[in-house]
Amino acid sequence: MDKRAIWTAKKAIIFDLDGTLIDSMWMWKAIDIEYLGRFGYDCPPDLQKVIEGMSFTETAVYFKERFQIQDSIEEIKADWVRMSIDKYRNEVPLKDGAREFLEDAGRRKIAMGIATSNGREMVDAVLGSLGIDGYFSNITTGCDVAMGKPAPDVYLEVAKRLGVNPKDCLVFEDVPAGIMAGKAAGMTVFAVEDAFSREMRREKEALADGMIENYWELLEE
Repeated sequence: MDKRAIWTAKKAIIFDLDGTLIDSMWMWKAIDIEYLGRFGYDCPPDLQKVIEGMSFTETAVYFKERFQIQDSIEEIKADWVRMSIDKYRNEVPLKDGAREFLEDAGRRKIAMGIATSNGREMVDAVLGSLGIDGYFSNITTGCDVAMGKPAPDVYLEVAKRLGVNPKDCLVFEDVPAGIMAGKAAGMTVFAVEDAFSREMRREKEALADGMIENYWELLEE
């Protein structure tokens, strides 16, 4: 498969954020451990898989119900924003080759957007700190649509806002729920390797149209 020929022929590229464009999944596991510890809970081993693809609000609802947290949904989300914002601004790097890939796609006038389950305040913080916010014509979160991943809603909404037919879009995703969302939207999907989802590699490869270890392999040598 000539993955470079595939992406250069697309009219739009849509990225998931955490674990796909930025190396941040380690941070969310640490936050879950710290947050649940406040209420006397250990972080269950199945938690990350269960909440995979949920929007920020859906995840807060799940935490409230599963762990019987008395705080409101908005209070839970606000706590997570406070816990994550400093890390996003100071500790989260781009994935290998991502900046150069964005530069190349930008030179080719390919429209780019982000479809993330994350909250908008945190998205803005990390994109701004990394200096890449200017590459994206649209940012849509799972809270902007009816259903989170693996439903296709967020990807279809980004394509609509970019004015591009879904079949002309390429998606980058790091987890199975996101890959399924992109495929359900009728888009080509490349899976991105990430340490957090390494044990899901076979599932990701089976679901996606292609797999990359990093963004360097999509650029000319």
